[in-house]
Amino acid sequence: MASDADETPVAEGSTPTRRGFLAGAAGLTGVALAVGSWKPVFAMVDSPALPDAAGIHPGPMKVGGVFCDLGESPAGFISSAEGGNAFADVVNEKIGADHLSRKHLAGVKYEDITITAGTGMSKGFYNWLSTSVAGSGRSMSGSIKGADASFKIFTRTDFFNALVSEVGMPALDAASKDAAKMTIKFRPELTRRAVATGSLSSPKGTFQSKWLTSNFKFTLNGVDATHVNKIEALTIKMNYTAESEGLGQLTEIEIPNIKLSVVESAATDFIKWHEDFVIKGNNSVDSEKEGRLSFLASDLKTELFRLDLFGVGIFALDPDPLVTGSTGVRHVNAQLYCDKMVFTAG
Repeated sequence: MASDADETPVAEGSTPTRRGFLAGAAGLTGVALAVGSWKPVFAMVDSPALPDAAGIHPGPMKVGGVFCDLGESPAGFISSAEGGNAFADVVNEKIGADHLSRKHLAGVKYEDITITAGTGMSKGFYNWLSTSVAGSGRSMSGSIKGADASFKIFTRTDFFNALVSEVGMPALDAASKDAAKMTIKFRPELTRRAVATGSLSSPKGTFQSKWLTSNFKFTLNGVDATHVNKIEALTIKMNYTAESEGLGQLTEIEIPNIKLSVVESAATDFIKWHEDFVIKGNNSVDSEKEGRLSFLASDLKTELFRLDLFGVGIFALDPDPLVTGSTGVRHVNAQLYCDKMVFTAG
């Protein structure tokens, strides 16, 4: 599912400066935050301005595409990107004879870079996510490029030795027609603004499958989950040691709880499981379950992404409130814990 670009990817091992991610870039909607004034990279305006002879956009413009390179390969078009700015903590010194507290900076740091992406990314990109969720991800360098309406690159930012810190899957709703996207955060060791040259190939036709939040399947061994119609967003977090202690040391993988909604008339198995597991106390490790959350293409058969679930237990069950005169389908909201999630791209 890789996408091609005319621009040569970032060469790893080059010597970066310690500048912030697009810091000080005037007049750019950008791929990241300009201090205090970041706008979404896909922000559209009514009157896009054309670049001058030097290639500089004098005013508002339409961002035609955003592209990500990873390592020495193109990773694909993304929907948005932000963050990566350089910043420093301000330290107050002791009050002097002039009754003023002098200030100084305590080292440079870099924000996490946040991107949203769908189904059209490269195999290498998805492998980076899956290995990171498994606890064996490695740091990667790359670049993010923003192109105008004619797909001419107007901004480029390189990032170095980045580690995935979050993988977020979208909220699901069987009645929704919204497009689905993942939200990924990665933590760079440092970033730099690079010379923006070249053009991107048009993103049209590069996405392999339309992905909707309504297309999913949830299964759990021993429980009828065919009438689960909503699942809240899930974010897996990878925590690392502080930068001063050596970036790259994984300390914890945070697995989120699962909150889902199921039609009350079809929630019998969830109700029985809750009674046995919570009320009666039969909640040993042997009583936990395994399951799977599949994110499907429009044919409702092709698996785009999958989360395999291990060590699943129920800890709360909350039916819809009873209101006199209310109508409509009633639901039961269940909350489950999960010991481990394994991410796989289809």
